[in-house]
Amino acid sequence: MPRAAAEQVVVAGREIAVSNPAKVLFPKPKYTKLDLVRYYLAVADGALRGAGGRPNVLVRYPNGISGEFFFQKRAPESRPPWIEVVTLRFPSGRTAEEVVPRDAAALVWLANLACLELHPHPVRTDDLDHPDELRVDLDPVPGVKWPQVRDVAQAVRTALQDFGLTGWPKTSGSRGMHVIVRIERRWTFDEVRRAALALARDVERRVPKLATSKWWKEERHGVFVDYNQNAKDRTVASAYSVRPTPDARVSAPLTWDEVKSVDPADFTLATMPKRFAKVGDRHEGIDQAAGSLAGLLELSARHERTGQGDAPWPPHYKKQAGEPPRVQPSRARAAKYPLIEIARAKRKQDALAGLKRWKARHPKAAKYLQPADVLVDAMRGRSSTWTRIRVNLQHVPPKLRPRQARLDPDEKTLASW
Repeated sequence: MPRAAAEQVVVAGREIAVSNPAKVLFPKPKYTKLDLVRYYLAVADGALRGAGGRPNVLVRYPNGISGEFFFQKRAPESRPPWIEVVTLRFPSGRTAEEVVPRDAAALVWLANLACLELHPHPVRTDDLDHPDELRVDLDPVPGVKWPQVRDVAQAVRTALQDFGLTGWPKTSGSRGMHVIVRIERRWTFDEVRRAALALARDVERRVPKLATSKWWKEERHGVFVDYNQNAKDRTVASAYSVRPTPDARVSAPLTWDEVKSVDPADFTLATMPKRFAKVGDRHEGIDQAAGSLAGLLELSARHERTGQGDAPWPPHYKKQAGEPPRVQPSRARAAKYPLIEIARAKRKQDALAGLKRWKARHPKAAKYLQPADVLVDAMRGRSSTWTRIRVNLQHVPPKLRPRQARLDPDEKTLASW
């Protein structure tokens, strides 16, 4: 079937050809690439407040959310001369020119590449070494319901206020919530991460039954406050990003009053433009609310004096001074948790199918599993992810615990992804 003719979109004085505009990106509601373009035009002011003027990682879904996606740090060589780029240096020592959207035309150009999400770094192009954002990523473990996420978000708000900071909440567009904190550009990435870790531990102290700062999945409960999202080279989906969910949910900026009652399913590619036209950008004042990290860094220093030093970094980072042993509790000499690995696959659905087969082979053990006992890990390579599934047998009686067996599936090309 021949492709539809390109659609010419004129915005901000520039003409962009939207290729294959009828390409379906979301099969269930049948939203197309042109629908994605129109969405970002409708919310452009808000989307640029979150991602504009910053280097962005491109997350592309060329065949829609049912196909494979990939991360693209380097700006495409074939790009209009008016697309701005900036050179970033990563912890690995490599460099890349990343796209910096400045106007609605750039958002249209990104949408034409099937970039659903905007993934900006927390820095501006005029100072790539000092973030102006601390990001609080609230990630619920499996089985945790949305009201608990809301409760933890309110604890985050209170903690931030106690340290003289203002939090700006938004749905993640998935199961969690983000709280964005504008900060003065005085601190390095490592210092911002230290402040985020201190905040995560403080939130855990305030609501210990609801939240955790534990890095290893087998040690988590409730809602994980992911401090490592503030490590250099990490990004999160910014405000108004469209997420790869069947209903095309978006990351919705909220007021704190709205946090008490909203449902993330209310905010989609179809509904957000109407909301934006009615109430505007709920984060409109964020750039006027830059605060100081001095209080959180003082808390970090107190933690260190009482024996709470650094916490684990993500696995692909170099070992850091003062970091505890980067060994999963399940792999320590005296393993704390009885974990077994089930599957490794390039596609998440294939790994989940392997888990289903494992449960069919071990029904007596499977019936004891709780939602948080199934650990689904998105393992990130240079440009794509693969999925690992592990099972924590802590709730399975010892006599019924299956031994580690051959992985199913066990895809062998992971190192090349």
